[in-house]
Amino acid sequence: MNSKLYAQLSTMMFLQFFIWGAWFVTLGTYLSGINFSGTDIGTAYLMNNIGAIISPFFIGMVADRYFASEKVMAVLHLVGGVTLYYVSDMTTAGSIILGLLFYNACYMPTLALVNTVSFNQMESPDTQFPRVRVWGTVGWIVAGLAITFILANRIDNVEATSVPMKMAAAASILLGLFSFTLPNTPASNKGASVTIKDILGLDALTLLKDRSFAIFALCSLLISIPLAFYYAFTNLYLNEIGMEGVAATMSLGQVSEVVFMVLMPFFFRRLGVKWMLLIGMLAWVVRYAFFAVGDMDGLAWMIYGGILLHGICYDFFFVTGQIYVDKKADKKIRASAQGFIALITYGVGLAIGSSLSGRVVDTFTTDGVKDWVSIWWVPCILAALIALLFALIFKDESASESDTGNEASSEAQA
Repeated sequence: MNSKLYAQLSTMMFLQFFIWGAWFVTLGTYLSGINFSGTDIGTAYLMNNIGAIISPFFIGMVADRYFASEKVMAVLHLVGGVTLYYVSDMTTAGSIILGLLFYNACYMPTLALVNTVSFNQMESPDTQFPRVRVWGTVGWIVAGLAITFILANRIDNVEATSVPMKMAAAASILLGLFSFTLPNTPASNKGASVTIKDILGLDALTLLKDRSFAIFALCSLLISIPLAFYYAFTNLYLNEIGMEGVAATMSLGQVSEVVFMVLMPFFFRRLGVKWMLLIGMLAWVVRYAFFAVGDMDGLAWMIYGGILLHGICYDFFFVTGQIYVDKKADKKIRASAQGFIALITYGVGLAIGSSLSGRVVDTFTTDGVKDWVSIWWVPCILAALIALLFALIFKDESASESDTGNEASSEAQA
């Protein structure tokens, strides 16, 4: 991969995740400021999960069969950017939620498309893709820094405004235009018949006959429910307890993610699959306990600790899970298996969690004042019960620790 191509793909990946990080993190705080209830905020985040569920249909039925990936991505980002800009000026719950649904239906398919464009240009994806993908994490971090150190210097309480959404909209339009300059990536299944079974990765259902994989799939679905509390309400929580520069501070979680990605091979060799997954689950338990007990006075270290745990929370569970699926699935159904797990976690599990989190926040809100201690204990206890279930019943003898550790080495380069 020459330097020009590397620069193109890295810029694409940077903008892709800059967009998501710019609006997604602060959305809850903004919506609360315009008098959204907790349920409405949860529903707004649910639109992102619905977009994740819709995405495989769009990619399988349209992008993979008829049009070049970079052209589809260009149109989706242009339409999505204009949509998000208009949504940022809306004021009623119904119109904002509907607008976010349309926007996420445009944005979520592009997550797969940037990978498709990247892989199509690479001779050695195992070593080349991590060097490109890491720029996505950098883009997310830079979005948080831009909100805190650039926008906040010009706009008071910027995280409670729609300005971050407008910044994301502008970046989306920029990426849409930039996408037309990317190398050609023709439709991979042009003329081929594609079924709903193929799109949803239902070939992977045969893996559920394996008890260990079935338990893994069930626990992946269940653990995604309490996880949604973090994504929907952490920014609002941190702002309400008086933290300064919340968007930038939360980006420390992505820094932690990169650090632990590098350390994963070391832990794999010593812990193996089950303990990596279990530690990932328990990290969510500890994170929520820190949020429930901590404050910005004498226990501020708990708040920062909860944010920095993101690397373990994400890498040890989600990345380990992807590696586990890769080891368990036959090569013919490997892509379907990954798609199936993504559907039940990022789609179904987080969708249930987004809806539940909003209702929990409303339950523990009195006269506009949120009881954050009680709110955070709910996902903490849920995550603890699911981790206990996993610890007691999951047992995998087919995937050797050494093989998985080797597999992690290439993942860790991200």
